[in-house]
Amino acid sequence: MTNIQDMFSDPQAVANYTEGPPRFVPGYNAMLSMAAILLAERAGEAARILVLGAGGGLELKTFAQAQPRWSFDGVDPSAAMLALAGQTLGPLASRACLHQGYIDDAPEGPFDGATCLLTLHFVDVAERRRIASEIRRRLRPRAPFVVAHLSAPDGFEERPRWLSRYSAFLAVSGVEPDKAAAARDAVTNHLEILTPAQDEAVLREAGFSDPALFYTGFAFRGWVAYA
Repeated sequence: MTNIQDMFSDPQAVANYTEGPPRFVPGYNAMLSMAAILLAERAGEAARILVLGAGGGLELKTFAQAQPRWSFDGVDPSAAMLALAGQTLGPLASRACLHQGYIDDAPEGPFDGATCLLTLHFVDVAERRRIASEIRRRLRPRAPFVVAHLSAPDGFEERPRWLSRYSAFLAVSGVEPDKAAAARDAVTNHLEILTPAQDEAVLREAGFSDPALFYTGFAFRGWVAYA
């Protein structure tokens, strides 16, 4: 976690962050829109939403634009990324309360829905389970939780094939070939990627019910589950 926090404290990385996810995550903007729809199925018109890993503000902005009466608590360990979230939100910032820290620093709720996007692949399985449990504890009964991160089948040939496809996506998105290859190497060597079955098991073990896959973008997957 320390290296990730250091990366998101680098001024240049922070300044360029909002350009990154749409280029580095297949179908990123559509995934955010789908997350907003899944939250709205049960969250109601005046919902309070917890957004873990809110730095940058891209998902906060999408959700706020989709639902004009929602309010948000966004949590992120990087003060610089939270400042960027405020800038990204602009006039919508008054509807979001931003908290520096991790899940233990999040308000107790209860929340009507929660998201954790592109975050859990930075931590090991035990910490994922703990984070998911803490999110569930803060949710109203049957509230939706939307999560998305790197998740790929295991196997000697299958996982490298999916990561190669991801690297090819980066290249066609305008990332220089050597940087696309380096991104694949970083994902392979520094992140703990679970299989989709393992990711669903984490949600169930944390107390969530009915996890359902709603998004697949090469090596990325997303689920909605319910408290």
